[in-house]
Amino acid sequence: MNIYESVLRPVMFRMDPETAHHFALDQLATIPPQVLQLIFGPAPAQPREVFGITFPNPVGLAAGMDKNATSLAGWEALGFGFVEIGTITAHAQPGNPKPRIFRYPPLGALVNRMGFNNDGSEEIARRLTRLKEAGEWPRIPVGVNIGKSKITPLEGAPEDYLTSFRRLRAFGDYFVINVSSPNTPGLRNLQETGLLRDIVRAIRSEDAKIPLLVKIAPDLADEQAFEIAAMAEEENVSGLIATNTTIDHSALAGFRDETGGLSGQPLRTRASQLLRDLKKKTKLPIIASGGVMDGDSGKEKFDAGASLVQIYTGFIYRGPQLIRAICRAAA
Repeated sequence: MNIYESVLRPVMFRMDPETAHHFALDQLATIPPQVLQLIFGPAPAQPREVFGITFPNPVGLAAGMDKNATSLAGWEALGFGFVEIGTITAHAQPGNPKPRIFRYPPLGALVNRMGFNNDGSEEIARRLTRLKEAGEWPRIPVGVNIGKSKITPLEGAPEDYLTSFRRLRAFGDYFVINVSSPNTPGLRNLQETGLLRDIVRAIRSEDAKIPLLVKIAPDLADEQAFEIAAMAEEENVSGLIATNTTIDHSALAGFRDETGGLSGQPLRTRASQLLRDLKKKTKLPIIASGGVMDGDSGKEKFDAGASLVQIYTGFIYRGPQLIRAICRAAA
């Protein structure tokens, strides 16, 4: 029996989506990891080396779920091969007004307009320091996803990203430059290669070796995505994450259309197509995200050239067994 789909999801889906989100984080931070492992079983062992990092299995938690890094040990206990915290900004910020997460169960989809709500890189660095000092740091790789503070103008973006990187560098096995969320005004303008190049150079001037990735939007024209990939190779970027959420809401026809980024099953086709096209143009490793809802859609990403996959919406609908289903399909 899948205890998540039969017991836990029905309970949480009776809650407001954001309330359910915080409830889940609180439980993960409270329940001993050994108990979680007993309930959901051992983590899949399917190691892969990417970016010079050994991942115990290729299925990770996408950024956005644990923005403030409050539940790291819990994600490892559920079976993830890696976890990406954030998005984290230099300045603490509340995000957009609530409600700001919306479920579409018939579509296997979510819409969110969270707006990079987080405690800020300074406070999160203190939290991670306490975790390390307590000997509670997870054994799986931890990625750190950083974004631009809402109050920072676009021309100040390089210094803003660099501030967060400096504060968090000691805690990330890899870092992600997020310029593709649709929920921070003007952020996607940073996908223009000149602006993005400045951000990459600011971080690379501080650390030339740490694995550094760029997360891109599915709404880019193919040529724009290829330009970013070419710039990434020129500037010693380690890889890409394809993709973030989409602003194409055509799949919501007949449903209430909320402003925000759409994720889940409706994103699968475009995210996979962009992944295939990018792999024809670049040798950079790519972490695939977008529409990974079952073992088959996970295998689709690997067949298209992904080195690793990340899940978010699929995890909300399927729970920890999705990790195992993807690993079985990809074996």
